[in-house]
Amino acid sequence: MRKRIHLLDEDTVNRIAAGEVVERPLSIVKELVENAIDAGADALTIEIKGGGIDLIRVTDNGSGIAPSDVRAAFMAHATSKIETSEDLYTIKSLGFRGEALSSIAAVCQVEIITKIREEMTAVRYRADGGEEVSFEEIGAPDGTTFVARNLFFHTPARRKFLRTAVTEAGYITEFVEHLCISYPEISVKYVVNGTNRLVTTGNGNRVENIYKVFGRDTADNLLEVKSEEGHARILGYAAKPLVVKNNRDHEIFFVNGHEIKDKILQKAVEEAYRPYLMQHKFPFVILMIEMDPSLLDVNVHPRKTEVRFVERNTLFEFVRRSVISVLSGTELINRAEYEPAPVSKPQMPVSAPEPFETRRRDEYVYAGGQNTHFVSEDDIYFASSAPVSEHAPEPVKDTVKEPVPVQQRLDMKIMVPDNKPYFRLVGQVFDTYWIIEYEDKMYIIDQHAAHEKVMYEKFVKDFKERRVASQFLNPALIVTLSGRQEVTLSTYMDAFNSMGFEIEHFEGSDYALRAVPSGFMSLENKDIFTGLIDELGEETGTEDVSIIHDRLAQMSCKAAVKGNNRLSEIEADALLTQLLSLENPYNCPHGRPTMIEYTKKDLEKKFKRIV
Repeated sequence: MRKRIHLLDEDTVNRIAAGEVVERPLSIVKELVENAIDAGADALTIEIKGGGIDLIRVTDNGSGIAPSDVRAAFMAHATSKIETSEDLYTIKSLGFRGEALSSIAAVCQVEIITKIREEMTAVRYRADGGEEVSFEEIGAPDGTTFVARNLFFHTPARRKFLRTAVTEAGYITEFVEHLCISYPEISVKYVVNGTNRLVTTGNGNRVENIYKVFGRDTADNLLEVKSEEGHARILGYAAKPLVVKNNRDHEIFFVNGHEIKDKILQKAVEEAYRPYLMQHKFPFVILMIEMDPSLLDVNVHPRKTEVRFVERNTLFEFVRRSVISVLSGTELINRAEYEPAPVSKPQMPVSAPEPFETRRRDEYVYAGGQNTHFVSEDDIYFASSAPVSEHAPEPVKDTVKEPVPVQQRLDMKIMVPDNKPYFRLVGQVFDTYWIIEYEDKMYIIDQHAAHEKVMYEKFVKDFKERRVASQFLNPALIVTLSGRQEVTLSTYMDAFNSMGFEIEHFEGSDYALRAVPSGFMSLENKDIFTGLIDELGEETGTEDVSIIHDRLAQMSCKAAVKGNNRLSEIEADALLTQLLSLENPYNCPHGRPTMIEYTKKDLEKKFKRIV
């Protein structure tokens, strides 16, 4: 039966819009927090109960909403962030669509208490399922408290798709943790089921907040990333490769304040780390990218978790080079610690706006037109301390006794050719590992991993200088490619030819592989060759042929000396000389460490000479 086309009623439209914006409790927390930041708040209290399904309360000390604007704020597509469509290309605020409050009000019971500085009293507005319940004047401090209760209370079908309260709370906790890192200048108090889960001082120390969220092991191994190019700037931290993760959850990116998930940025970072990490392992990075708003489109996802970049290739290379620069300029030797010190996180009280329904602190007073935040001595536990740092490696003939800040570590390398005269080759154990003494340190070098890396660097250099000969296959290998694989092969065909490959179109989607680079006969295996093409076909944002060089060079390790193969002292000394000449002597092509460091102090502690 044919049905007539008709317009949807306003209630249905609001619920559909709410479904796009409010997916789960996290969606509400995110929207409210972004509004608070846009309102200039420098202190936030975020409270949830029942995973945010039962209660969400966000209190801030921002500019508030004028009484005459409160009702309008809950109307669809009402916003103070933009005026016209042209403003979408110069957005600097976190929120802009004008859908948040109307969408939230459509799916739960809401209450807002807000006061602007110019008014003597605040306004309390309440609504159930989008319908106004009350509007009244009350007394309250400057800022806004927003309460959302009983999410999806009148749409039980949607509520049943939510996860458990613990899981939903986990999503919110991760968001708040990342918020504290992105905005260290904002004091945050996060309360879960009546218990303080996370409290930050708002003193601007990002490393301090990383320590509180991710712990000492991570904070002690951070490398600062700071670079600028054209209309983009990167600030943030990349952890040393010894901080290894099993997934991409700790690749955290912010673009103009928005936390986003983006394959271009992930690939750029992973390419930079690839020489240092084993396969299927991922780095810890937190990068804040600031760029001209006209070079990106933030209006591509209802929950603002994705953006579209105008100059993808340029950004990919900028991020990759920035991370490579930090990693290559740092000593990355794995240190073996016998007895790590016990770690305990200090509890640091901090003043933050309390939920209005219980109490609001009276520590915010006017001073010169600004809100002044009075805190106790305990509140500034870290206020005057330097960024978290670690003991840097000691330079030749000079002992560093104090921790070295992150920003000062980059020129203090040991594994360089100039230090070769100061190394003493002690001997070999298990026909695999060489022991080397350097001042008050001992290094154990894996001869196979070290030789593998030396061979890898040689192959990379030979490829770049086009000194690899071709080895013909008889008969030729016939490979069938998918449409996407054909596009990738066409993109990189010139690069393949320059490196000793000879590939011809056979018929249909079949290609004849007639020659491969000398030493790479394993490429005559169809799965290995097509696998290489598949890797190149992944969305990396670049057509840099060095990717092919690296992939092939990683296959060169079969020529390296193996373990259980005794080398002479002369051979070991020559290997050490070659290793020290490399830009990255710390890891083999597969990411395994080539060496491990022990200090004299480590051994003395183990033998109870010191305690």
